[in-house]
Amino acid sequence: MALGELMAPRRPQAISRLRRWPGNLGLSVINTLALRILFPAAAVGAAVFAESHGWGIFQVINAPDAVAILGSVILLDLLIYLQHRLFHAVPLLWRLHRVHHTDLAFDVTTGVRFHPVEILLSMLIKIAAVVALGVPVVAVLVFEVLLNATAMFNHANIALPRPLDRIVRLIVVTPDMHRVHHSVIREETNSNFGFSLPWWDWVFRTYRAQPADGHDGMIIGVEKFRDPADLHLSRLLLQPVRAED
Repeated sequence: MALGELMAPRRPQAISRLRRWPGNLGLSVINTLALRILFPAAAVGAAVFAESHGWGIFQVINAPDAVAILGSVILLDLLIYLQHRLFHAVPLLWRLHRVHHTDLAFDVTTGVRFHPVEILLSMLIKIAAVVALGVPVVAVLVFEVLLNATAMFNHANIALPRPLDRIVRLIVVTPDMHRVHHSVIREETNSNFGFSLPWWDWVFRTYRAQPADGHDGMIIGVEKFRDPADLHLSRLLLQPVRAED
């Protein structure tokens, strides 16, 4: 995705990668270490535990493997959509998730720019869902690969031809679709919550096809946090305790 951004960028970047990437990638490193220390087995371990104890809906009903795997991937993606909306709706959770939205540009590293506390809360929610559903181990692996790959894809600053974008976004969230969600305009921020599958935004009527000012004219970020100094890793870690008004 990073190479694709260099070869076919969708928008010019007003803030250089040297200003943005250290903070974004620094958060990714911290998040990875935190997860490995606190949840060494993560969601896969939860799936192994649920499977060995016969816990969860798919285990109890003895669903066929294909049904359990496909159903688990779809339901886990729905969970991510609902969780995303929750982190926008609850003020305390928004303070954590706001770190993701205060990037002053939009590229592949924005896809890993999350506060460590949000990442840990997300893992707890995911583990609870895996156990409750009785998600097969292979389904967890498929979902994690899908989620991480699409997060890199739909945050990438790459230009897809408009006809191709219209087709691809029927199956997976595209960069143009998700970029709307990073608009400084609140109504646009509260749209296009999907990460992998675009269907939930259509079902729950949170879909917005294009930003009001167009992709070239839209402003990325959060109105309060426009200072490039806020891109520093130390400020990103402390940002949730700062007021937005």
